[in-house]
Amino acid sequence: MKVEGKGVLFTITPQRLLAIDMSKLKINQYDPSNFETLPLPVFRVLNLVEKGFPFGMGFFTRDSKLYMVGGEKPRLGVSPALHPFYKEVGLDESFGDKGLSPYVYVSNLSDLITGTGSMTDSDFRKHHTSMLAGKPSPIVEEIEGKIYVLSGSPWQSYCRLPTPTFEVYDPLIEQWKALPDPPFHASRFKDYQNFEVLAHSVVGTTLYVMASSDIDNCDCYYSCNVNDGNWNLIGKSVSEVPVGVPLMALYIGKFVPAYKDVFIYFESSRGLLAALIPSDNLIPTRYQVLNEVYGDYADFPLLRDAPSHSGSVVELGEHEMCIMRPVSIIPNISLELLESGEDPPPRTILYMATFRVKKLNSSSAKARGPKLLKTADPSDVSQTSSPHDNVTNIPDCPPFLSITCLSKGFYNFEAWGSEATHISGAFFHQWVKIIGFGLEEDDWQR
Repeated sequence: MKVEGKGVLFTITPQRLLAIDMSKLKINQYDPSNFETLPLPVFRVLNLVEKGFPFGMGFFTRDSKLYMVGGEKPRLGVSPALHPFYKEVGLDESFGDKGLSPYVYVSNLSDLITGTGSMTDSDFRKHHTSMLAGKPSPIVEEIEGKIYVLSGSPWQSYCRLPTPTFEVYDPLIEQWKALPDPPFHASRFKDYQNFEVLAHSVVGTTLYVMASSDIDNCDCYYSCNVNDGNWNLIGKSVSEVPVGVPLMALYIGKFVPAYKDVFIYFESSRGLLAALIPSDNLIPTRYQVLNEVYGDYADFPLLRDAPSHSGSVVELGEHEMCIMRPVSIIPNISLELLESGEDPPPRTILYMATFRVKKLNSSSAKARGPKLLKTADPSDVSQTSSPHDNVTNIPDCPPFLSITCLSKGFYNFEAWGSEATHISGAFFHQWVKIIGFGLEEDDWQR
């Protein structure tokens, strides 16, 4: 028997894999006058770079296994303290494609959560297949049973990308296949021009990417239907993207598994939102601000100013969800440090919350509740404004969801060493409750 919320949240940063015990999270009320961070309940950690793995790998899960792909291999002898500031450390060009990793590493999830102490390189093995080319900060998505991997933005700004920059892995035949290179990577084949992949999203079989461009020095939007592999330049404005605002590459979010039309996502100016998105046209019809989860912390400056594509939204079960948002803060400066003229090292903290989502029936929805946001038409959104700038608050409009907050608070995200304010990905692995065989009802199998 499986029960929601009981399990392990695997969280991957550019240089660490953390296993978080979700049963130990709690509600910590925010007090601006006495700001505190809680210890993150991590029971296993793998320091990737220190154990010889690349920096900034991507990942996917399949058949109770964790796969890690790509990344950049720092040169030997670099101090771990420099890893969060990775642009300056240099690559080990004897590894992979001149420091860019084409390799795939795999481990059984059961081994990762039943072991004790820190994870080691022996917990993973190199897979017998490798990608056709190394890929920095890879974007990894599973679409219709196949794994698509796209080169992201290199942490090393001078890095040239090997081709193919886009490929697909078919687990049934265990083979990689090259796909057409996207136009936004073309400049990196010839020179050192800095070209950034800023965000991405998947809608059906279409991958949407927002990337910085040398075309008029602005961000551009691209799409690729993986069935044919062809890339298209959509345009320079969000109004040209043919999907509803929350599904654009600009946002981080997930559908609630129990409701295929309820999408939870971050929005920079309003915090955490839910959108009701019909499957027939993919344009939201209703919005709800999730103040129960995010409201107390929405005025915390670093969270308020975080971009919409920063953080992670994770499914914990049919009705339960988790959000994570890492930020950097400057600690109190001692007199000695102030007199030395040195900049204090920033601290990385994590806002994390879990909550339960349920749709309200028609009678319940008539009650007064939180403010909703009016339906937004993407065609009304200008290129320079936030996609919600034209959305109006309706004070007495009823909610369509019931939200129960289960845990929330700020956590120390750097207890295992200096950390970048970036979450490469996260996924939930559920424990199974065992009854019988001499075990009590509170016994769990990881």
